[in-house]
Amino acid sequence: MRDHPHGEHAPHPDVWTGRATNRVQWLLALAGAACMALGIELAVDSAWTSGVAPLAMAVVGCIAAGLLVLFGTLAFVHVALKVDTECLEVRCGHMGVPRRRIPLSHVAGADFAPLVTPRHWGGWGYRWRPEKGTAVVVRRGEGIVLRLWDGHTFTITIDDAESAVRVIRARLSPGMPGTA
Repeated sequence: MRDHPHGEHAPHPDVWTGRATNRVQWLLALAGAACMALGIELAVDSAWTSGVAPLAMAVVGCIAAGLLVLFGTLAFVHVALKVDTECLEVRCGHMGVPRRRIPLSHVAGADFAPLVTPRHWGGWGYRWRPEKGTAVVVRRGEGIVLRLWDGHTFTITIDDAESAVRVIRARLSPGMPGTA
């Protein structure tokens, strides 16, 4: 872990927040918007000569694919993590959906993961793999792995993951200095 000037046992804030962002997904969102624009352009100004049914299918297909790509990527452009004295909350995207709230009483431990990649989880987003658990992966890089009391794990890519791990560990062990 990194060296921190305040020391390992410095008091932690009552609420710790962190986030991770993936700017590449804005390009995917742009592609979704372009697909929607193509569908609208076909609907408004089409020189389609094959009939109404193929035109309607092309318009609906372009708009549906565009919406799916646009909202699917915007939901995972960033992830925000909030750790307070009772729980931690993970929110994705600009609307904060999907959201997962985990009480600290359900957390057995927290570990720093120096490299979490979308490749390990099968892509970006909210992921589940039977052998690995659940994850929110928005970019490649450091993250935290929560070990839950029910035997499952929950992985989150987050900037300054080491700090998040320290805060979570401090909340889990009430005898340590700096806990509330």
